[in-house]
Amino acid sequence: MARRREPSRHALPVRRVEAADGVDLPRGTWPRSVPAVDQLLTEGLDLGPVTVLVGENGSGKSTLVEAVAAAYGLNPEGGSTNAMHSSRRSESALHEALRVSRGLTASKWGFFLRAETMHGLYTYLENLETLGDNPDDDLHEMSHGESFAEILARKFRSPGLYVLDEPESALSFSACLGLVGLLADLAASGRSQVVLATHSPVVAAVPGATILQLDEDGYHEVAWEDLALVEHYRRFLEAPQRYLRHVLADD
Repeated sequence: MARRREPSRHALPVRRVEAADGVDLPRGTWPRSVPAVDQLLTEGLDLGPVTVLVGENGSGKSTLVEAVAAAYGLNPEGGSTNAMHSSRRSESALHEALRVSRGLTASKWGFFLRAETMHGLYTYLENLETLGDNPDDDLHEMSHGESFAEILARKFRSPGLYVLDEPESALSFSACLGLVGLLADLAASGRSQVVLATHSPVVAAVPGATILQLDEDGYHEVAWEDLALVEHYRRFLEAPQRYLRHVLADD
C-alpha cells in the first residue's frame, strides 16, 4: 500500500458540494424529500480524500453519489469523464441544483463505477472506435465479478475523482479487500479522491475515510466501529439464528 501523503485542498478534484445559486428544488418534493438530500442542499458538504456513505435502502446514498458524479461532469450511467452512452435516463435532477468547488490544481478526470448500469457501459466500451485493438472489447465475455475486477485494474489508475455506487455487489470477500487497498492507494497519492456508497462493512473500512451514516435525520459522521452496519454483521456472524428467526417461517 502506498505511503499516504497529506493532500492539499487544491489538489483534490472536489473540495465542496453545495446548492447552486437559484436552486429550485422545493422542500417536500423528491428528491429533496429525502433527508440526506435536503441536508446537502441546506448545509453543503466538504469532501476529503475518501468519503463513504452508508445507510439503509432508500436513505439517499445512490442519489447523492450519482448527483456528485453528474455535477462533476461524469456520465450518470457510469464510465470515465469522456463516456457519452445513455440507455434510459433515470437519474434525479439533483445534480442540476448542485455547485461543485474544484481544486485549483486538481485533475479534471474521473470515473463513475455504478453497479446497476455496468453492462451498458461494457457495450459502450466494446463499440468504441479505437486506433488499434480495443482493450475493453472482452468485458462481456467475463463473469460479473471478473469484469468488475478488470474495470478496477484498467481504469482506476489516473489522478482524479472516483465515484462508486455499491461496488461490492459483484465482488467476493477477497476482491472487496483488494478494492479497499486500491482505493487507499489512490487516496494516498494526494492527487485522487474517492466518494462511494456501500452496504459492505469491508468496503466501508477504507483507512482514513470520512464515513457518513444516512438515516431519517440526514447524514452524520460515524466511526467505522460504531456503524449500525458493522454491529449488525458482527452480531449476525456471532449468532445467525438471532436474525434468521425473524424471517424464517415456523415448521
